[in-house]
Amino acid sequence: IDVFLARSLLEKLYLFQYPIRPASMTYDDVTHLSAKIKPKQQKVELEMAIDTLNPNYCRSKGEQIALNVDGTCTDETSTYSSKLMDKQTFCSSQAASNVSRYAAAVYKKGELHLTPLHGILQLRPSFTYLDKADAKHREREAANEGGDSSQDEAEDDVKQITVRFSRPETEQARQRRVQSYEFLQKRQAEEHWVHLHYYGLKDSRSEHERQYLFSQGHGLAENTELIKSPSEYLMMLMPPSVEEENDKPMAPSNVLSMAQLRTLPLADQIKILMKNVKVMPFANLMSLLGSGTDSTAVLRCIQQVAMLVQGNWVVKSDVLYPKDTSSPHSGVPAEVLCRGRDFVMWKFTQDRWVVRKEVAAVTKLCPEDVKDFLEHMSVARINKGWEFMLPYDEDFVKKHPDIVQRQHMLWMGIQAKLEKVYNLLKEHLTPKKQEAQSAHLLLVSGEQRVNMAKAKVKQNYGQLEKDFQKQKAEMKSNDTSAKMDVSNIRIKEEPVSDEEPMDTSAYEGMNNGIVNGLHAEEVSTDSLNGHLPGGCIDRVAQELKAFVSSTFKKQFVLTLSELKRELKRLFTLHLASLPPGHTLFSGISDKMLQDMVLDTGCKQILVP
Repeated sequence: IDVFLARSLLEKLYLFQYPIRPASMTYDDVTHLSAKIKPKQQKVELEMAIDTLNPNYCRSKGEQIALNVDGTCTDETSTYSSKLMDKQTFCSSQAASNVSRYAAAVYKKGELHLTPLHGILQLRPSFTYLDKADAKHREREAANEGGDSSQDEAEDDVKQITVRFSRPETEQARQRRVQSYEFLQKRQAEEHWVHLHYYGLKDSRSEHERQYLFSQGHGLAENTELIKSPSEYLMMLMPPSVEEENDKPMAPSNVLSMAQLRTLPLADQIKILMKNVKVMPFANLMSLLGSGTDSTAVLRCIQQVAMLVQGNWVVKSDVLYPKDTSSPHSGVPAEVLCRGRDFVMWKFTQDRWVVRKEVAAVTKLCPEDVKDFLEHMSVARINKGWEFMLPYDEDFVKKHPDIVQRQHMLWMGIQAKLEKVYNLLKEHLTPKKQEAQSAHLLLVSGEQRVNMAKAKVKQNYGQLEKDFQKQKAEMKSNDTSAKMDVSNIRIKEEPVSDEEPMDTSAYEGMNNGIVNGLHAEEVSTDSLNGHLPGGCIDRVAQELKAFVSSTFKKQFVLTLSELKRELKRLFTLHLASLPPGHTLFSGISDKMLQDMVLDTGCKQILVP
């Protein structure tokens, strides 16, 4: 398509933007009663007639508006001479400060003719008639009040007048006065209106003027501006506007425009992304930077603003907390915040779990700052701690072993600094895998432990029965002694337990038989080496069960430590109150006591 530049209406062509028209007004057929313009301000006022015979026109409302504006009497100064609102005034305002990039186009016979616009004006309804109605109302009220007072009283009224001499106006005061809204409004009002004549759409004069939208000559001499390269032509047609770019509102600090981001250098793009996201895998970073980005350059830039933690990149502390800044929560300087956050990042290089209390105890920072550190790179788990938010990135570690090794050396240096600052102990430097495993075992319920113990007993029942028959035969063969010699029985030694065994050594000399119970941490029943006769075992069980039942009726809930401490004390006192030779003087182990607690109907509840 050939493009031509029309010059006939240069600096004369305006674009009017009318509002949505009411049903009683069509701009093509409506009568323009008057039109006037202020050329310097590019301000236009159009007075347009309203079709009062249209069925959509509310006649009663129109009469009421005319009555409020003009009152009952009509004269030359009346706004609505027909006592009906039959016209509407439209006042213009500039839609854009710079219209040099806009043009009106006409397409005809395969040719496109362009005429640059001199202004774009938006027409809006003017409601100055409401101001006239308010003025009329105030005049009527003043007339009513003035009629009550006599003329003599008005003459006797004396008012005091204060005379002041104005000071010479300084240059600064003059500039402030010139830039004031009142002064600008006064200057705009001083410009006189230029009255215009309006020609309709189908008028012959309009048809004649419309021909000027076409280029009058197609010669190359008259269109030298269009003999340009495509890029130069587009630059001429749409020049970059510095003013409009400066007037663009700034985006909020938490909003990141990807279109604006990709116009920045690569290092700045990576820094802004990491500062907003905090933690990101390398694959996600490459996808955000767009196709065609060199991964080697990205790796070189990412190491300047982030550290490698579990195969993922975490933004450095000094990027989030620049120098000469402080904590919004506690006012701690940025240097202290960076050390504390580096400690959290270093802990995640050792383990996937971090406990907030431990971090607060080491760094001595307020809980809000520690929580901010953890929320940057981890997720809170109930009764467990804070887990690193992203899984271990094995693909990056395998593809870039040199980067991983370099980051490991950097972390070794950071660890050395943290050891000096915080005086870290060995328990802080090594991951607590054993403790994590033991904590996991504590989650096994009491019923599960009892069922596991019963299953083990059934498996070893045959071996235990053989040992019992063998000891019974030895007891029958010994006819000389009435009691079993305790020293002749070989007792299997139990391994050392973390739980403190119940101290009944004061009564071991009077025991009629020995029963060694299960160890607290072992499920096996191999440590049972002796048995009592069936009747004696039943009596011991009955007495022990009665004692446990009475104890838990007084104290309904006991922790593991309370169970060991309180039952040990009460059980010792109970044994002391029994006569010598009582069945409860038989050896009672911690395991037997725990099993009896479960057999009496108690249950273990998992409460931290």
